Amino acid sequence: MLSLNEFWFILVAVLFVGFFFLEGFDFGVGIASKFVAKDDLERRAFINSIGPYWDANEVWLITAIGAMFAAFPNWYASMLSGFYLCFAFILFGLIGRGVAFEFRGKADHPTWRKTWDWVILFGSIIPPLTFGIMFTALIQGVPIDENMILHAGVSDVINVYTVLGGVTLTMLCVWHGLIFGTLRLMDTLRERCRKVAKNLLPINAILLVAFLGMTFFKTDMFAVHGNILEYLFMVGILVYIASGYFITRKRDGWAFLMSGLIMILLIASVFIGLFPRVMISSVSEAYSLTVQSASSGHYSLKVITYLSLALLPFVLGYQIWSYYVFRKRVDHKEHMEY
Repeated sequence: MLSLNEFWFILVAVLFVGFFFLEGFDFGVGIASKFVAKDDLERRAFINSIGPYWDANEVWLITAIGAMFAAFPNWYASMLSGFYLCFAFILFGLIGRGVAFEFRGKADHPTWRKTWDWVILFGSIIPPLTFGIMFTALIQGVPIDENMILHAGVSDVINVYTVLGGVTLTMLCVWHGLIFGTLRLMDTLRERCRKVAKNLLPINAILLVAFLGMTFFKTDMFAVHGNILEYLFMVGILVYIASGYFITRKRDGWAFLMSGLIMILLIASVFIGLFPRVMISSVSEAYSLTVQSASSGHYSLKVITYLSLALLPFVLGYQIWSYYVFRKRVDHKEHMEY
């Protein structure tokens, strides 16, 4: 039977998966707005395509961190203090990006808008890149001592393997965002998104294979959960091939579903590889934080479980409703706010 500790670990994993599935295409659209759009009208169309969604999508991250704080205080304390600079970069990126979305259309001056466009670009690159580096460091193992204190040096966080993980996640976000653009944009801009997404297929395939290969040699994920990860790897290959097929056939809805599944499989694999640990110690396996050693007491878990189950339907219902209300495509030839 599933324990409350395991239930909350799964819930935290689901929240992070949801964040990268939803905010992943936001990041991709933000990056594409700089490189794929050719003029200000097209750039505004990109931004407006995620205008009704991006702030609600970020709530998934807030909820995931809040769930960690409530259910796994030792995990929360060790991870957020040990990766303090990483989280600071992520917050600065998210804050700058949000401010840029709101401010770029407040003055009709080229320099003003170009400045905020650069803020949107870096605010869309820094969070997925940093998260990719941080999650890759987690599955590789970081120096945690017997007091659950993380003493990570630069080389523990930033090395060839972790940077590859960060770049892979960022490029998948770009690809995911471009395919989202085919659902929300029109005419030539829609076609351009589809073309660039198609061109990224071989590049992202190389990154994914390289990352999975290094994961096999750099971590114990396959040794601990080899069977399930191998199945997920095979499913991922089929899904990736299907995504290429649907992009080529201009079946944009199915292509978006496939790119989303790739994101889900990648992030889910990280948490599957960690379990039953939440943080792996490179000093000694005995110092690794587990779902048992890092969790709150049984009574606390029971109370927050009732609260979360009561509130979850309202949160999901609101977000589903917002996507339904703003389902219309964005026409870059019309007047737009941003």
